[in-house]
Amino acid sequence: MTDAPHTCALIGHFAEPRIAESAVVVVAALRERGYEVLVAEDEPAAAKLSKTTPAPRQELARRSRFVIAVGGDGTLLQAARLVVGRDVPLLGINRGRLGFLTDVMPQDVAASINALLDGRCESDRRPLLEAALHSGSGKKNSLLALNDVVLLRRDTGSMLDFDTRVDGRYVNSHRGDGMVVATATGSTAYALSCGGPIVDPKLNVLVMAPICPHSLADRPIVVSGDSHIEIRSLDRGPGLAQVACDGAHLADMQPGDRLEISAIGGSITLLHPPGYDYFRLLRSKLRWGRGEELRER
Repeated sequence: MTDAPHTCALIGHFAEPRIAESAVVVVAALRERGYEVLVAEDEPAAAKLSKTTPAPRQELARRSRFVIAVGGDGTLLQAARLVVGRDVPLLGINRGRLGFLTDVMPQDVAASINALLDGRCESDRRPLLEAALHSGSGKKNSLLALNDVVLLRRDTGSMLDFDTRVDGRYVNSHRGDGMVVATATGSTAYALSCGGPIVDPKLNVLVMAPICPHSLADRPIVVSGDSHIEIRSLDRGPGLAQVACDGAHLADMQPGDRLEISAIGGSITLLHPPGYDYFRLLRSKLRWGRGEELRER
């Protein structure tokens, strides 16, 4: 739990005018309700936000009751790493592009902050993946992901050769640019561009989506969210790979290395404004249902 029940942390790239504009509204709404507002002391332009308190980035979640991310989904994913292992919920304000995770619109910021402090926001637990890369020398690197774990070729002009297994059972041998393993939360991110399905985040499943596979028969599949996924880089071919978790580099993967992915990373809590509807969010972001909207007017 937080050490300061009347403190809130604010995350964002405040040098960008649109983000700074919304951040000013957030600070004003929080201060009006008697909250101290923490910002990362290493964030450029954070000092320009008046009535805020600078603090070490890794201390923000421990010292806060809530964390608010202002920006795009990438900003929220960065904030998610700060709240891992702490019972501190996360609210996203959209000043990016699509924003599947940051679902508070700029015109609703003040109302949503009041709903947050009044306990009227909807709580939504989302599981985290843990990716563990085991090298041939016995070294292990691990990192958590809310959206996805991505194996991607590092060198241009070459393809990767790798095998996949689910719960110890051989699935396929792949040749291509890599593989995305996404949670239901991350199904609308990189996996979607690889032909993967959009998955209701309430479902406990994982999506395995090959990236530019050499074989047209190599298609995305959906497996249980409790699965243990293993990817082994094969010795044949010169292709080297890199592994990223929510866009953060984990390590390079060499032939013979083993990547293990499973939902043992715990979970975080997202907060949504009152009346949140996932399918309405999809319609808004993907421009679905326009004809029906026109008929309703």
